[in-house]
Amino acid sequence: MENICPVKTIGPCIPSEYLDNRIPDDMDYGLSLFEPETNDCIQWLNARESGSVVYVSMGSMASLQPDQMKEIAMALSECNRFFLWVVRTSEENKLPLKFKEDTSEKGLIVNWCPQLEVLAHEAVGCFVTHCGWNSILEAVSLGVPMVGFPQWSDQFTNAKCIQDFWGIGVRVKANEDGFVTKEEIEMCIHEVMEGESAKEMRQNAKKWKQFAVEGGTSANNIQEFVTKLSCM
Repeated sequence: MENICPVKTIGPCIPSEYLDNRIPDDMDYGLSLFEPETNDCIQWLNARESGSVVYVSMGSMASLQPDQMKEIAMALSECNRFFLWVVRTSEENKLPLKFKEDTSEKGLIVNWCPQLEVLAHEAVGCFVTHCGWNSILEAVSLGVPMVGFPQWSDQFTNAKCIQDFWGIGVRVKANEDGFVTKEEIEMCIHEVMEGESAKEMRQNAKKWKQFAVEGGTSANNIQEFVTKLSCM
């Protein structure tokens, strides 16, 4: 890109508190598409053991078919793990009847959450994600292994990076109808949380987290930009 026009990538910019703490009071992005249920999420996570929670979020735009929502719900219900699931208000009617009540002892369902705080919490051991680029970089920067559940566009490429290039998670496999079964979801969660490759994934996640803290191309590009401005 630089050879074609003078463009440099500089984002997304994760708040300093979650990376190197070099910038005082840089604690969040300063905006949110929806109102996060911060207290409920953090208090619930505080009561869970380290690495015991599966965090699930399909982002701000993805709209799953009711049958697919049911498969995710059944997988979470049967995987013998605590779970925190973000289900937007517009998606709540797709949940199985009485699912919240029936799983209240092992799960928490919220309409939106403070994702950085959740991913940074020691109780979270796995992130089931739609593979949006912001979510991917947040998880990488905070060292959280992932189950990739891509929906469209670049998300399929991002999921491939998670599994094949970075070794920090796995990608669900859809059947011939493009549908991901509860058995497949359960298997992927198990693989990331306690499977044969789980230890290696966690080690790789820590490695990539360190790379993010040390400063990569985005940090270098920002510094170069600021330096040029100061010299003008």
